[in-house]
Amino acid sequence: MLLLLSALMCGVVLRAEAQDRASLWRGNDRSGRCQYSFTVPSPTEASCPQAGGPELEGVKARLGLLEVLVARLTGGDAVPVGVSQSQGAKTQSDLQEKLNQATGERNLLRGEKVRLERELEVLQRRMEEMRRETETLRNRPCPPQTPVVPPSPPLQERSPLRPAAGYGSLSHLISRPNSNRQGDSSSLRDSAWQYGSRGYQELKAEVTEVPAPDSNAGCGQLVSVSEPVTHRKADNIAGKYGVWMRDPEPVSPYGPDTVWRIDTVGTEIRQLFGYDNMEQLAKGFPSKVLLLPELMESTGATMYRGSLYYQRRLSRTLIRYDLASESIAARRDLPHAGFHGQFPYSWGGYTDIDLSVDDKGLWAVYSTSKAKGAIVISQLDPHNLQVKKSWETNIRKNSVANSFMICGRLYTVASYSSPDTLINYMYDTETSQGKAIAIPFKNKYGYTSMVDYDLAQRKLFAWDNFHIVSYDLRLGHQQVN
Repeated sequence: MLLLLSALMCGVVLRAEAQDRASLWRGNDRSGRCQYSFTVPSPTEASCPQAGGPELEGVKARLGLLEVLVARLTGGDAVPVGVSQSQGAKTQSDLQEKLNQATGERNLLRGEKVRLERELEVLQRRMEEMRRETETLRNRPCPPQTPVVPPSPPLQERSPLRPAAGYGSLSHLISRPNSNRQGDSSSLRDSAWQYGSRGYQELKAEVTEVPAPDSNAGCGQLVSVSEPVTHRKADNIAGKYGVWMRDPEPVSPYGPDTVWRIDTVGTEIRQLFGYDNMEQLAKGFPSKVLLLPELMESTGATMYRGSLYYQRRLSRTLIRYDLASESIAARRDLPHAGFHGQFPYSWGGYTDIDLSVDDKGLWAVYSTSKAKGAIVISQLDPHNLQVKKSWETNIRKNSVANSFMICGRLYTVASYSSPDTLINYMYDTETSQGKAIAIPFKNKYGYTSMVDYDLAQRKLFAWDNFHIVSYDLRLGHQQVN
């Protein structure tokens, strides 16, 4: 009994000592949650085999949180110590979403920058054009001023049968009633005659006596080409190159105001768009769309007497497509003509055969192996496409950018891209002679792929880098040798 009591007393003493040494602490675990721990020193072990303790655990928790923050800032994929896989995946997903959002905003800003740069270029071009026009107006001489004429004498001092002095030279321009021939002075009571100023009468006489010059009359040589006038810009990439035209001798159901257009980018060129007039062309509202039964090649097509004339793709075959029946009316190979890139213009585009119409009829401009790349001109029968007569020039086809026919004369354009270039060569089929010329020509948009003569309006029609443009012409009345 005494031994048992002694043992109990020892246990109480030891327990009391252990309670004195016990400790309670709290700290964040690796996931960041608050954790409470109660520790009692071991009565048998002096120290633990591994390092530990509340302070070390707290440091580890703080390091884990720091790693999470660093991973968010750097966008790293690794999951830091103390962070679960689900939390790391969520963090990565959020960061990826923000990155995608930032990338999208950056792309939008880049697109807006490109758009603004294009608008700036357009404005700069317009400012340059306005500056040139201003300089032209400043350098243009002022019209002569009408001399000041002293006032006419009172009406009662004039003779009732003839105008006052100084009007004798104008008397034949003024119609008088028949009663005047019998001496009736009442015919002179017209207000414009009696009370009008002398300056008005002189201006009237000047307008009546001087006829307006007709620079397009006759069929002379080309003298000058005006600045281009833009009518429309193509809607998409298919319209970078193309051809547009008007029939100088239209056939029902189409009239003289109908305008035709073909986009020629691609391998499936078969759509022919018809517009009622130039206004509808500018608005982009076609009234007719025809599908050609044979594919077309390049920009050498033309319109004449109710038919579309064009080159069939990958061949030297010429086709006459009747617009009224919407069918092929004739086809024929152009003898020995190069095709599909053998003898094109300098801009390319498989422009081996170029058809055109002028006062003399239907023409084909091309080259052959026998001509060694020099331009050959052939006049064609518009009904059956037979060659009537041919001329061989001494200028190489791939050395010029384009050509057109006016009054039986071939004119070539030196460059398709230079803003200020020249019409540099003329060949007259009437005399079978060619010569170098220098007529200024503008490539306003930097890539002219088609130039043709419009006989109906006596203008040049052109297709310049998505833009449909025209040029006014001035022709001489006589041939200059």
